[in-house]
Amino acid sequence: MDELRRLVERREAELLAPYAARSAESLGRTHPEAEHAMRSAFQRDRDRIIHTTAFRRLEYKTQVFVNHEGDHFRTRLTHTVEVSQIARSIARALRLNEELAEAVALGHDLGHPPFGHAGEKVLDGLMEGHGGFEHNLQALRIVEQLERRYPAFPGLNLTWETREGIIKYIRRYGGPMPPGFSNGIAPSLEAQVVDAADEIAYNNHDLDDGLSSRLFTPEEAAGCALWEEHHRAAKEDFPGAAPREIKHETIRRIINAQVTDLILATRRRAGELALASIADVRQRGHGCAAFSPAMEERNQELKRFLMERMYRNERVLRLEASARQVLTDLFRAYAGDPARLPPHVTRREEADGRPRMVCDYVAGMTDRFAYQQHSRLFGPAAAGG
Repeated sequence: MDELRRLVERREAELLAPYAARSAESLGRTHPEAEHAMRSAFQRDRDRIIHTTAFRRLEYKTQVFVNHEGDHFRTRLTHTVEVSQIARSIARALRLNEELAEAVALGHDLGHPPFGHAGEKVLDGLMEGHGGFEHNLQALRIVEQLERRYPAFPGLNLTWETREGIIKYIRRYGGPMPPGFSNGIAPSLEAQVVDAADEIAYNNHDLDDGLSSRLFTPEEAAGCALWEEHHRAAKEDFPGAAPREIKHETIRRIINAQVTDLILATRRRAGELALASIADVRQRGHGCAAFSPAMEERNQELKRFLMERMYRNERVLRLEASARQVLTDLFRAYAGDPARLPPHVTRREEADGRPRMVCDYVAGMTDRFAYQQHSRLFGPAAAGG
């Protein structure tokens, strides 16, 4: 049966770009394991991530709107699926390792706490003096330690390349690096592609959700060149279409334009940098997978619009205030009385310390479970949730 895995590895050697990651050349896993007979190392990583508890919880974790705000807004899970789809398309066009890109995309948000970035800020503040909280490092902690599914080792025992990709944003982190990783080398192009796909996905689905929730109108979004150009073209091409259909067509065209630009710009940079191996990527490939300067300027304009009209909207800020109260109350309650925690959680206190033990538990909650626990401890109206 090993010939099936070797067939995948031969296809990688024949078809992928010389600077792509190859599963047969992986730096390996922390705990030695025999290779799977039918799946490549990166396929196996992908499958392990999908079967985690942390992955299933993403369905009830906030992207921008809390779960009970509506059934059709994005959640962390739908966002993750969108990132994976975009990353795979880009990786395929660039002849990169699609399976590594998929594994990284599916694992990149596992460490997000409830209530999105608002929840992350709260936990980081509560963990001041105890190592802080950063969602990419938390995702790495989940796949290396907290998920307990295998009797032979803690975590998922993923390959080094997938774990590196999961902390791809580490350049924006000022603390110490996890053992085995360094800011001194560039991440794989597959990890860089996921980083870019993440931005394409959240900008465009937040644009969609913002319009659907009436936080702003199509006319107000016309101040952004990306929206104005593609919205005008969609209306000209489909003059009889309903506004909802024009909205979806516009966003589809924006995504296509950004993905196409990213592919062409990355391909051009790889040539300019003379990348001939993954070692070359590590040495001089920082920022290789990125938009052209013109598209980056338009993308930044869209981000500024979303920051002003969506993320700073009173409705969204009100949800963030509720999140701050819920997580602060829960953290302090559990830290003050660990007997309120499940036994499998308190067993980690000796190894991790009480603050990190409590932080892991609260960070792993879904939005609705956090509200339920807060209501149980403090009463149903305490957080306004």
